[in-house]
Amino acid sequence: MEIKEIIAKRRNMPWREALRKTYSPKDRTAIDRVHMRELDPMYRITSLTEEVNQGLTEEQALLEARRCLDCAKPTCMEGCPVEIQIPSFIKEIERGDFRSAAKTLRETTSLPAVCGRVCPQERQCESRCVYLSMKKKAVAIGYLERFAADWAREHQAVEEPIIAPSTGKKVAVVGSGPAGLSFAGDMAKFGYEVIVFEALHEIGGVLKYGIPEYRLPNYVVDAEIELLKQMGVQFETNTIVGATISYEDLHDMGFAGLFVGSGAGLPNFMNIPGENLIGVMSSNEYLTRVNLMNAGADQSETPVFRGQNVAVIGGGNTAMDSVRTAKRLGAKRAMIVYRRSEEEMPARLEEIVHAKEEGVEFLTLHNPIEYTADENGRVARMRLQKMHLGEPDASGRRKPIPTPNAIEEIPVEVVIVSIGVSPNPLIPNAISGLKIGPKGTIVVNEKGATDLADVYAGGDIVRGGATVILAMGDGREAARNMHQYLSQVAG
Repeated sequence: MEIKEIIAKRRNMPWREALRKTYSPKDRTAIDRVHMRELDPMYRITSLTEEVNQGLTEEQALLEARRCLDCAKPTCMEGCPVEIQIPSFIKEIERGDFRSAAKTLRETTSLPAVCGRVCPQERQCESRCVYLSMKKKAVAIGYLERFAADWAREHQAVEEPIIAPSTGKKVAVVGSGPAGLSFAGDMAKFGYEVIVFEALHEIGGVLKYGIPEYRLPNYVVDAEIELLKQMGVQFETNTIVGATISYEDLHDMGFAGLFVGSGAGLPNFMNIPGENLIGVMSSNEYLTRVNLMNAGADQSETPVFRGQNVAVIGGGNTAMDSVRTAKRLGAKRAMIVYRRSEEEMPARLEEIVHAKEEGVEFLTLHNPIEYTADENGRVARMRLQKMHLGEPDASGRRKPIPTPNAIEEIPVEVVIVSIGVSPNPLIPNAISGLKIGPKGTIVVNEKGATDLADVYAGGDIVRGGATVILAMGDGREAARNMHQYLSQVAG
């Protein structure tokens, strides 16, 4: 009997009981994890905007959902920073009730289609899946989240969350990245007037400028933002809190609370010789120019440096985004230069695999020590120190140690430095009374509250660099606690 026939037959039965009667645990564990469809590597490197992962079919989603064992203690939920009701939405997919699955997701996350694409589920929810103890692959929670969210959008079945009666109070949000959007969505549900101030001309923060469309299409982000607008959230672009308007201005405008989710947009560099040469730039600048300013197009008003030999320094997801973008912009030799081994790379395994499929070269256990120029002052070569691994350091990863007398020189026309970012100092410096950490982050307590009673913060401005889902979790936590605080404040 086909899956759809089974589902149709049991629609009028209590669903948990029906599912248990239909499939035994043995039946479920015998199913292999589905493989998401992907574009061919040689085709996909010709496009900056066509999404590589193509999503699950309905049949694949039904099959993968059937693998879920509906554990009495769903440990997968312990790994989710926004507390998605994972077993519930998966079982709704298994029943064929995709609308309810999407609705369940919306109860706890404002960006399910985004999270289903870019969150590191393998290190969070899926890392807690009981299948791993059986030496089997975890249930594809991320694939199923993406499927449910996409299905609802494609079938015009996205339901606006229930909005509480107006509190008569308004709150301001600095930054329209994942932390700010998550906070804004939850505060709107609580009945607040919410206005998000974005410094750039596009809403979405790092979701727009930092993640390429071939991994996270803009139309997906825009659809999530449109729902927030329908919920009453307002957006003001080209507005820099701390410069265009001040903290005091916000008070004068009647805002009862402020959430700072301005991210970490200040790139880190290695401070080695030649790092100021023409053709050496940060991944932040490179991706922003390509993703937000159309620098990849011919005759662009904001072009970006191109080259036949492009090196990206670093091993995180942003480094993978940068090197795969360079490949799409015509680089013949696109290289990842990373001082540790591949096993220590912080990037998602999927991104590493996709990069390799697309022809990216991995120079692991190499560290740049100098860049040299041609006669025009443009970077032409990089000198790399070969490394080997010692004992684990404070990060838990084995420490890279220079190998004596092992230097390699490689021709390169573009170098993209992707070794992390620091918080933009504008907000910390503009609002007196905030406690600032040694790395320029805003210090908050476990509730996301700063030393100023009406100011909360979350995301990279607090963490110094983290994932989309952790930033969203910070936004949710701050919204819950600011609502509690403002509910006790008169006026």
